[in-house]
Amino acid sequence: MTDTAGPAADASEASGAAADTDTDIAPDAVAVGTAADGPPRITPTTRVVLHDLAARRDRDEWIVGRMATRTFVALPAAGARAVELLGAGLSVGRTEESLRAETGEEFDIADFVGDLAALGFVARIGDHAVPDAEPPRASLPWLRPRHVRLALHPVLPLLVGALLAAAVVVLVRRPDLLPGYRDLLWSRHGSVVLLSGAAAGWTLLLAHELAHLVTARAAGVPGKMRLGTRLQFLVMQTDISGIELAPRRHRLTAYLAGIALNLSVASSLVLALTPTEPGTTAHRLLAAALLLALLPLPFQFMVFTRTDLYFVLQDLTGCRDLYGDGLAYARYRVRRSVRSVRSVRTGRRGVRAGDRDDDPSARLPAHERRAVRLYSVVLVVGTAACLTFMAAVTLPVDIALLVRAVRGLGPDHGLAGNADAVTVLVVLGGVNVLWLVTWWRNRRSRRSAGAT
Repeated sequence: MTDTAGPAADASEASGAAADTDTDIAPDAVAVGTAADGPPRITPTTRVVLHDLAARRDRDEWIVGRMATRTFVALPAAGARAVELLGAGLSVGRTEESLRAETGEEFDIADFVGDLAALGFVARIGDHAVPDAEPPRASLPWLRPRHVRLALHPVLPLLVGALLAAAVVVLVRRPDLLPGYRDLLWSRHGSVVLLSGAAAGWTLLLAHELAHLVTARAAGVPGKMRLGTRLQFLVMQTDISGIELAPRRHRLTAYLAGIALNLSVASSLVLALTPTEPGTTAHRLLAAALLLALLPLPFQFMVFTRTDLYFVLQDLTGCRDLYGDGLAYARYRVRRSVRSVRSVRTGRRGVRAGDRDDDPSARLPAHERRAVRLYSVVLVVGTAACLTFMAAVTLPVDIALLVRAVRGLGPDHGLAGNADAVTVLVVLGGVNVLWLVTWWRNRRSRRSAGAT
């Protein structure tokens, strides 16, 4: 799963926000002090030194960011121009004059510099060094873009497509090769099936996330893999913050790299199945591996959990934070519905004008507003369906299996019975414990980040 948070956007949730000033250069971030004893005074003659920043135009705005800290912000054209002028060595006053001459508007560049410093974009203000945060660690730091540059070669998607087409042709001619759930039960020993399935599943999951990491690294993005949770699912996700600055072809390639890997593995297994004799151990193992490679793909369509396809959808719709804005709009609709019900009960009619003004989607551009409102419906319905399925099916089955495993322990059940029971407890119980630990760790990290 891709995550560009800071993706973890699991490439995709920028880790920085735009600066909030009175000049409308950058509308969304809050300026803070640049040192513990207060920020240095900024005058019209002050010059600043910026860190190494990159920028990319996106519709009517510019994405500006610092790859080292994976902090990115959307700026209007005037804000991006101000960054360019300040980076060229112009003083605060000269930058204001240049922008006034180019746009005919007045801008408070002193406040804007403070906001840039809050984002970690400023190295020095005058003679004062701005304290810098420690950059986040990257997975496989020894892997350089030159090592994996072929991951972005335009021929690679054609090869994946050709492999997939060959597998489809084989399946059309040999529909008996299509896997079913019984193919997972390749051994009569449940513990062997469970352990081998877990090992193969986690191996494929790691390869899926490595595909994201390698593709992003080829585009110059550090990337970091970590465990995460999406509703009731334990997932591995790759933070590829910074891919926002890459060309669209590179961005989409990074988002779809994991799906492409699963399809490539599945296609290769289909071709490998062709010469094997049905019923043999080799055929059963290949069929089981094929099913394990295909099983994660339907999950990708659950865009309400921010899967790989979610980031593709977010990019194609031109939304900055489809999930966050969709969630905010859904909460607004719920609040408005509750107010309407209360108004009916108290005899009041209509909805107050202030309630309409609270609509968080109203501040978005028209193309984002439409996408966010439609996505909010998918978000609410999909989340409700997932949680209902967990409560009605997944949780009762897990509890039943764990209780059965506990009862299966003891000298009366023999070596095989005890082995099966221990395997269920270790694999199934371990996954649930790992989900809980990961959820709590990430929740505590988010609360700590919010507190600071």
